[in-house]
Amino acid sequence: MAPGKDVSFALLSGADPMTTFEIHPETAADVPALNALSATAFGPGRFARSAYRVREGVAPAAELSLTGWQDGRIRGGVRFTAIRIGDRRGGLLLGPLVVDPSVAGQGCGKALLLEGIARARDAGFAFVLLVGDMPYYGRFGFRPAVPGTIRLPGPVDPARLLVLELAEGSLDGVSGAVSAYAD
Repeated sequence: MAPGKDVSFALLSGADPMTTFEIHPETAADVPALNALSATAFGPGRFARSAYRVREGVAPAAELSLTGWQDGRIRGGVRFTAIRIGDRRGGLLLGPLVVDPSVAGQGCGKALLLEGIARARDAGFAFVLLVGDMPYYGRFGFRPAVPGTIRLPGPVDPARLLVLELAEGSLDGVSGAVSAYAD
């Protein structure tokens, strides 16, 4: 899917079969609704998390910031921020991925994640890093990072530090601190 294009997905069980989930590029007008969803999903403690600290002060990759719509309302969103690990550029930090609790379990997060990863690959990014749950993200190809090789600012449960290679071998020998940058 080319950046800037809209896509639609049929939702999974629990959704009205006549309803589609539309994915659009994020706009400035979407930010308040996305912030409200993030506040509901992650609470005020989200600002202290290591992944948030990496993203702080750096705009997400605009071409990869997506919103999910259903029935004329934002039901979710995903963002990616360009990062380097040590001196290795070409990576992305995934997050936040957020879904309205009223549509949880219907495939909205999956659709946003798959579309975002496809666009990241098409844009030439080499790898994706995130702090998340292996049982959820493992089905999309994420795996635990090699212990002790990737450092985030602040504590992170090593079992939750996950990586996905978009280009084969892109994480070979990678090590160091994670930092965001704007292109």
